[in-house]
Amino acid sequence: MKPRRKQKIKWSPELAYIVGLISTDGNLSNDKYHINFTSKDTQLLKTFKNCLGLKNKIGYKNSGFSNKKYSWIQFGDVILYKWLVEIGLQPNKTKRIKELKIPRGFFFDFLRGHFDGDGSCCGYWDKRRKSSYMFYIYFNSASLSFIKWIRENLKNLLNV
Repeated sequence: MKPRRKQKIKWSPELAYIVGLISTDGNLSNDKYHINFTSKDTQLLKTFKNCLGLKNKIGYKNSGFSNKKYSWIQFGDVILYKWLVEIGLQPNKTKRIKELKIPRGFFFDFLRGHFDGDGSCCGYWDKRRKSSYMFYIYFNSASLSFIKWIRENLKNLLNV
C-alpha cells in the first residue's frame, strides 16, 4: 500500500499541537504504519482530524477498565509514522517517552496539545494572602523524564 503523503513533513502550529496530543493520548502501532488517537472528548477527535486533514471516521470503543465508551481514530501514514519516531515518539511510549525534538518556535503549540490531552488546571483564593488568587496548571505523564523535559523547556523559554 502506498503512503498517502507525498511531501516532506514541515513543522506548523497544527502539527506541533498534534504531536502534543499523540504524546498523551496517541499511540504508534507496532506495524510501523498506523497511528491511533483516543479521547473521551469527541470534539478533540474532530480537531485532530481537521489538523491532519483526515477523512477517516471516528469510532467508539469500550474502556478496558469501565463501561465507558471512548472515541478514537486510526489512520495509516508511513511517512508521518517514521517522522514521529525520528522526533522521539515510539510504540508503547507511556512510561518510556523522554524528550522530543520540538523546534523552539513550536514548543507552546506542542504544549497546548499535551495540555488538551493530559493537562488540567485549578484555582482558588489563597488562605495565606487574602487578596491572592492562585491558579495552577498541571501536565501529566507516566514518564518522569518526559515531565522533567517539559519543565526544563518551560524554565528555559519563560525564565521561571
